[in-house]
Amino acid sequence: MKITKVDLKYIAVKPEQYPNTFLPEIALAGRSNVGKSSFINKMINRKSLARTSGQPGKTQTLNFYEINEKIHFVDVPGYGFAKVARSVRDQWGKMIEQFFMEREQLKAVLLLVDSRHKPSKEDKLMYDWLFHFNIPVIVVATKGDKIPKSKWQKHLKIISDELEMREEDQLFLFSSETGYGREPVWRAIQKMI
Repeated sequence: MKITKVDLKYIAVKPEQYPNTFLPEIALAGRSNVGKSSFINKMINRKSLARTSGQPGKTQTLNFYEINEKIHFVDVPGYGFAKVARSVRDQWGKMIEQFFMEREQLKAVLLLVDSRHKPSKEDKLMYDWLFHFNIPVIVVATKGDKIPKSKWQKHLKIISDELEMREEDQLFLFSSETGYGREPVWRAIQKMI
């Protein structure tokens, strides 16, 4: 997909702060250290619009990136490694759940998992939760450049098996370093919207 215009348009923590538009939305969920910001930057062909950090848990709001004035990527707080108080994590959980459950513009969730490891307990819980509420999901296995090409299929099978993925859900290997997987993920998103 050719990207001509991207802006971080809205930052929200509650529904009244969500954009009042009818643009389709794709949410990005995953562990705090899975590389969501790097994924966003590679998908939109920008170096640092989404801020990357060595310290997991920097995203603490719903960040709406408007792409080509046609779609929103919605970056949600990561789960897992964020070094914040449990009460703050609980607030994030409620904020994300409300967004996922009530937002009519939400077309799918990109669930980012680390391709180098088995999906975590939190990854499995998120996938099962999305399945339970019939929210379309695309699984993206990040950091594909960190494993040898000869082992890609093995790692993808482990992820699919561990998540007990439905046949209709798609799984893509992705590298923010090389851009591998960018176009297939964009094609899957375009089908969702």
